[in-house]
Amino acid sequence: MLSQMIQQSGVTGGWLALAALGTAVVSYFLGCFNGAVVVSRYILRDDVRSHGSGNAGLTNFYRTFGGPLTLAVILSDVVKAVVSVLFSAWIAGILSPVLVPLGKYWSGLFCLLGHMYPCTFQFRGGKGILSGGAIALMLDWRVALVVWGGFLILAGITKYVSLGSCWTGLSFPFVSGFVYQDTLITLMAVLIGGLILWKHRGNIVRLVKGTESKFALHKKAPSETVEEALDQREESAPQAEEETEVPDETAEAGGKEAERDGDLQPSDGEEEA
Repeated sequence: MLSQMIQQSGVTGGWLALAALGTAVVSYFLGCFNGAVVVSRYILRDDVRSHGSGNAGLTNFYRTFGGPLTLAVILSDVVKAVVSVLFSAWIAGILSPVLVPLGKYWSGLFCLLGHMYPCTFQFRGGKGILSGGAIALMLDWRVALVVWGGFLILAGITKYVSLGSCWTGLSFPFVSGFVYQDTLITLMAVLIGGLILWKHRGNIVRLVKGTESKFALHKKAPSETVEEALDQREESAPQAEEETEVPDETAEAGGKEAERDGDLQPSDGEEEA
């Protein structure tokens, strides 16, 4: 059988299919709640996907907006992953405690699918690193240690968040297969890792070319800089108009004075007389 856990559980195929379908639907729609999109569109009134990399993820949100609302994005992405895994573990535990690890990976896969391809936001979501990291913490401490440890080391040393993200996608299937020794879990781990790498394919190309952006503390967003430039232009425009009008007024005054002088001076005929 593809999974020893399913064989050991003794649960019939009908119940397994029903539980798998229910947890998949719940996990997917939990994943569709994208914190970066919700906060930027409905609180800041400025879709994060219109800025920077166009990605609906934590890194792009922080680079674009920064501020305390970044914590709201972190909280939403973590909470939905935790709720998804806990719900699936609860359902699997009712059927058989043996199925709990399998249920966690199953819900994690569909939660990430919802996060990356949300039907509620035109299937344009994030890259799944924060939610995926929360899922790894919920799975097994050994999985979390390898995934998070490599991510923090690589991202901290190189300042390339995407490099650490690629590590998570590459290492996740291997550590999952080593820890659980289950074919079905390893297969789902490969799918999860493959999704992460696929969403980072553009970053991988830029890393190879040496054009990838390094992570830095929040700087003023380009949109803010443009708005300030427009404000300065509007403030300086009236001053420029006044400065351009002064020479005209001076010229007119000079012309009038010249006319008066011309009227007071005698003509050539008068001088001869």
